[in-house]
Amino acid sequence: MPSARMTNFVNSSKTLKRKITSFLFFLNKKNYPFFFFLIAVFFLVYSLILSQINSRAKLKENNFNSFLKSDEFSNIKQFVFENIESPYKEYNYTVENNDTLQRVLKKYNIDNTEINNLTSEISKKKLSNISAGAQIQVVTKEEKGIKKIIFLFYQIDAITSVEVKRNKDTFDIAKIVLELNKKEVVLSNTIKNNLYSSAVEVGIEPNIIVEFANIFGFEVDFQRDIRKGDAFEIYYEQFVDDNNVVKRTGKIIYASMFVNNKELSLYNFEYNNKKGYYDVGGRSVVKTLMKTPINGARLSSSFGLRKHPILGYNKLHQGTDFAAPTGTPIMASGSGVILRAQKYKGYGNYVSIKHNSTYITAYGHMSKYGKNIKKGVRVNQGQIIGYVGSTGMSTGPHLHYEVIKSGKRINSQRLKLPTGKTLNNEARNRFEVDRIKIDVKLAALRKN
Repeated sequence: MPSARMTNFVNSSKTLKRKITSFLFFLNKKNYPFFFFLIAVFFLVYSLILSQINSRAKLKENNFNSFLKSDEFSNIKQFVFENIESPYKEYNYTVENNDTLQRVLKKYNIDNTEINNLTSEISKKKLSNISAGAQIQVVTKEEKGIKKIIFLFYQIDAITSVEVKRNKDTFDIAKIVLELNKKEVVLSNTIKNNLYSSAVEVGIEPNIIVEFANIFGFEVDFQRDIRKGDAFEIYYEQFVDDNNVVKRTGKIIYASMFVNNKELSLYNFEYNNKKGYYDVGGRSVVKTLMKTPINGARLSSSFGLRKHPILGYNKLHQGTDFAAPTGTPIMASGSGVILRAQKYKGYGNYVSIKHNSTYITAYGHMSKYGKNIKKGVRVNQGQIIGYVGSTGMSTGPHLHYEVIKSGKRINSQRLKLPTGKTLNNEARNRFEVDRIKIDVKLAALRKN
């Protein structure tokens, strides 16, 4: 049996060999090897040509892409776009001090009738207020040499904006108000250098810092009482958008300071439509006069006998000088009626305020007066009455501040004023309830 299998295998091999030999003889006889050679050469040449074509195409593509990215193409593109005669123009403008909407639109040579009609409609809706720093977007279209407003957008404040769209010969004016969510936060810090920088460090907004300083302005002299290591805490309202970005702030609900080795806590309380800040005992923080009528200044010259910096001889300095940069706001130390708002002797631009039958305060060397500050006008405590300058007999920008008691100038830094009024009866009971509620919320927020 194995012998038979071997014989079959040998016979099969011989048969296969004969067939291959016969096939090669056939190809040779018909010249097929030559044809195969030609086909191989053709495919080789085709492959080389195709490779060359692909390489050149790739090189052209790379060169074109480089051209698109080059300065030459940018210049050509800009030239073409600038010379396309489009009737539409878009302008973006940042509002500057003393700008009005009408004044801004006139900058772009828009038709006066168009401007007057639009601003009149906007004024009727009480939406014409714009503030420095706000962005205004204007799109115009020129028809028969007349520029018309197609679109206008601007912000009034952090949450309110105005959108104007042309509708044939009229305007559709829409007031857009961003919906905000109110949240309450408690932020605190230890003072390392000054109150402002320490408050900014923990994310407290500048306007809240200013309000905080005004609240404590009756008890604390921020230029002289503050020491490294003193501490503060503020509990106040924030209004945020859907992305939790603060768009504006609300009231300060509670504020405390540890200064001069004692802690002073103040609570926001409203009764019979009167708002104020009261200590734990229900006593108002408000006094007749503030300790200092200016923030961020240093005491450069005290009350008393000194050598006059200009006249050169010893003379009684009947006020207190606060050195500060030109333009720093000056506040009314207390509520009262303006007796004088004009240039006066060596004081330069000068304001005096009568607070009651006992006290008058005076402010000298101002660079300019506050809004509507003139003789006979009533001002509120903390209201801006002017700005630091160096008018009159002055060697540099500063505020000369005087307190006149019963007709006699006195040292404002040693002035002892009576404490604020204390709540009583029903008001005191209401205050105690509100104070406890604030303390409970405060404790919960501190944990978070």
